[in-house]
Amino acid sequence: MSGASGFVGQSLVEFFSNKNYKVVQIKREVLNNSSKLDELISSSDIIINLSGANIINRWSESYKKLLVSSRLETTKKLTESVNRVTNKPKLFISTSAVGIYDNKKTYDENGSFSNDFLSTLCQNWEKEAQKAKNSTTKVAIFRFGIVLGKNGGAFKKMITPFRLGIGGIIGSGKQYFSYIHIEDLVNIYNFVIENEFDGVFNCTAPTPTTNYEFTKTLGKLLKRPTIFPIPEFVLKLIFSEGAKVLSDGQSAVPKRVLDLKFNFKYKNIEESLKSLV
Repeated sequence: MSGASGFVGQSLVEFFSNKNYKVVQIKREVLNNSSKLDELISSSDIIINLSGANIINRWSESYKKLLVSSRLETTKKLTESVNRVTNKPKLFISTSAVGIYDNKKTYDENGSFSNDFLSTLCQNWEKEAQKAKNSTTKVAIFRFGIVLGKNGGAFKKMITPFRLGIGGIIGSGKQYFSYIHIEDLVNIYNFVIENEFDGVFNCTAPTPTTNYEFTKTLGKLLKRPTIFPIPEFVLKLIFSEGAKVLSDGQSAVPKRVLDLKFNFKYKNIEESLKSLV
């Protein structure tokens, strides 16, 4: 597993270690040493690629370069190693995001792409990951919505202002908010691995929501007011172009896992937030 130190990575390490998998983290020094990397890849059944700098940040030109390099270069090293070794893994699961889609309507995995920075990054990232596909190795691409969990990620950052009664909608609040509960995401990994599925999967809850619905539901569950909207220009001052991640969401539905009979534990935003607060 690359990127195992992040919020999703730590959750997966804990889950699969409890299921008696031997989980090996691919550290940077191994990535930069092709012989060590090949040794690790050839002794693994499944590769999970989670590498990438945090999207929720100020997008300076240098940070945008880091967003690209931390995803594409790591994925390239992994796919090249998969193609070099004789004893190949059965499954290569790489990460992407629902930010690949435009925000015009709700999409399944065949939705239309945008042409902005984030979508282009996701498209290039997926193309790189697909290079691991061969007669032995299947490739699965997981397009994440915003991952909600108590121990990290976006929710841990969001919850404090709401607890203080100063949480509010972002911009108009009408923008889509595609999300998934961390437990459901971990279970999708397990579901795809156990059944050796491949292809592209939207990793989002089955019922899409909006920023307004998320905000009002969280306020209601915490019994706190949500009367302080965050104007879009404030986000732009803080995050620069990166504000689009928060102010310009996508609506995606997980058609493929539903068609394959995966059962979500948290089907809507109220169920998800209730479990977290």
